[in-house]
Amino acid sequence: MAVITLVDDDENIVESVKLALESHGHTVRAYHDGAAGLEALENEPPDLAVLDVKMPRMDGMEVLRRIRQTSNLPIIMLTSKDEEIDEILGFNLGADDYMTKPFSQRLLLERIKAILRRAGGVDADEPAEGDASAKALKRGKLSMDPARHESTWDGKPVRLTVTEFLLLQALAQRPGFVKSRDNLMDAAYDDQVYVDDRTIDSHIKRMRKKFRVVDPEFDAIETLYGVGYRYRE
Repeated sequence: MAVITLVDDDENIVESVKLALESHGHTVRAYHDGAAGLEALENEPPDLAVLDVKMPRMDGMEVLRRIRQTSNLPIIMLTSKDEEIDEILGFNLGADDYMTKPFSQRLLLERIKAILRRAGGVDADEPAEGDASAKALKRGKLSMDPARHESTWDGKPVRLTVTEFLLLQALAQRPGFVKSRDNLMDAAYDDQVYVDDRTIDSHIKRMRKKFRVVDPEFDAIETLYGVGYRYRE
């Protein structure tokens, strides 16, 4: 099972989520403010983190921003505000998933399970022999190694989150073929987890930004408005 760091200033939420996760065999490290959570995440990286947005000393967005400077750690954001700007900001900073309070603990557990599986971590099944998703991939300047979760562009490393890696892999496996947002949702999320179109768009936008850091002329991910995306070599 996984080691999960939970950071939220609401003690009731922390206790109830901690109990639920531990009942499924996970080890939970709980913190009640952003600064303490950030220190713990940097010193003892878990398999996954769940961060509240609004916290004392340091909010969850700042914790996320700092962690993303050095780590691809899978992160789920929690917020008590049902505002689109929070969601977009969270995804643009590199969150893997996002939930609005009040939330179903069962749904949170399913999303944690899905992200751990996608990350190929401690909760994942071994990939079947010959599984295309487990093979190294090269498309033009792009190289991807799922076993090591590494991606490079023209030999230069590009750090991607779990979700970004799976989205790019789905596109690059069939250059020139259009992938609808629904296709990409299926590639990056489990069937039990629903995400809307803007979630996929935010991940694609952030992914492009990362590649343009190493190549300002990067244009391999093409948008077909009203249809979806495709990878072109």
